[in-house]
Amino acid sequence: MNEGRPERARFSSAANRDVPLAGPGEFRPLALGSLRVWPPVVLAPMAGVTNYPFRALCRGFGAGLFVSEMITARGFLMGNSRTILLASSRADESPRSVQIYSSDPVDIGEMVARLVDQGVHHVDLNLGCPVPKVTASGGGSAIPVKPKLMARLVRAMAKRANGVPVTVKVRKGIDDSLLTFRDAGRVASEEGASAIGLHARTAAQLYHGEADWNAIGELKSAVSIPVLGNGDIWEAFDALRMMRATGCDGVIVGRGCLGRPWLFRELADVFGDASSGLGGREPGPPPRLGEIAGIMRRHAAALAEFFGEKVGVQQMRKWTSWYTKGFPGSAALRDRLHRIETLADLDALLAVLDPDAEFPESALRVSRAKGGRTQRVSLPHGYLAQRDDDTPPRSPHSLAEIEAWERALNSG
Repeated sequence: MNEGRPERARFSSAANRDVPLAGPGEFRPLALGSLRVWPPVVLAPMAGVTNYPFRALCRGFGAGLFVSEMITARGFLMGNSRTILLASSRADESPRSVQIYSSDPVDIGEMVARLVDQGVHHVDLNLGCPVPKVTASGGGSAIPVKPKLMARLVRAMAKRANGVPVTVKVRKGIDDSLLTFRDAGRVASEEGASAIGLHARTAAQLYHGEADWNAIGELKSAVSIPVLGNGDIWEAFDALRMMRATGCDGVIVGRGCLGRPWLFRELADVFGDASSGLGGREPGPPPRLGEIAGIMRRHAAALAEFFGEKVGVQQMRKWTSWYTKGFPGSAALRDRLHRIETLADLDALLAVLDPDAEFPESALRVSRAKGGRTQRVSLPHGYLAQRDDDTPPRSPHSLAEIEAWERALNSG
């Protein structure tokens, strides 16, 4: 499989020591309409995370489809300056992918049409958000509870997309007693979606426990459109295991890449080169702390350029924890890193890190975001009694409501 390449010890957790690399031709590019994605890897849209600076950083390490954070359709259509900024791109970003949030078919259709006019290459609809403020109003992961409403939303997207692939992302359901992913797959397939992504946890689970890869395999067996699996891709080898176990067409990478954008380089390595027919190769070791400090500095500079130094550096605070997670002695600096105000403050703290410190194997599968809690999902009063209803729930419409909504999304 890797004839002519020197053998080296694999840097992985015990779960992935013996996972075979991708064989020549074992996997195909992810097909989303006319769009082809190789390797079949998608950066998960994450609020407060997958803005243009982080997408560009990840793209610099590897390839795939890099999706924006969730953009509220109403804020976009009303010209909210922050919403417009988060939806923006640069000339070097291709393909350009935007995830939108709305529970209003009219707003969704209009936003898709505008994005297509701007030259976007892919649009995804968020139907999996578990944030209480969202589900309590009947949005996010509450929408697939009502298949006819979901159908109206997907139909509106597909109608205005002018051939640009549209996809949807869902969770397994509300909780274990109300699973919606099967109906969601049927609706997505019938209404013109090019693919469906499944985060294999319920809204009640949030990010707790192991993802249910069996559900991904079940969905793949039930629908004719491509299925993207999401959940517990911490290492590049996890992606191979998920695709082999479920038959899914691609993987969505979320928390595993926080503070580890080089994960996309490792994913490109293990999948190999589809165009030349080469199988996968063993990834090199992860960067040492000195190289990671350089990545952090580039990331911070990009955030400062995009948002302005004050806001960009404030955003960088959470990233400093993710980048340094698990390194010996990093906890002592964490409080100071969380109080940085300028790029110069960051430079002073990065200078005291041990540049030769090796990335700890124990940190490969450590969560870099979201706690281990679960929740009781909030739904509107009487919501479950009207599952055949296709009436859109009320969305935020004033700028003040939109800003409060987006703050809630970023806090979730």
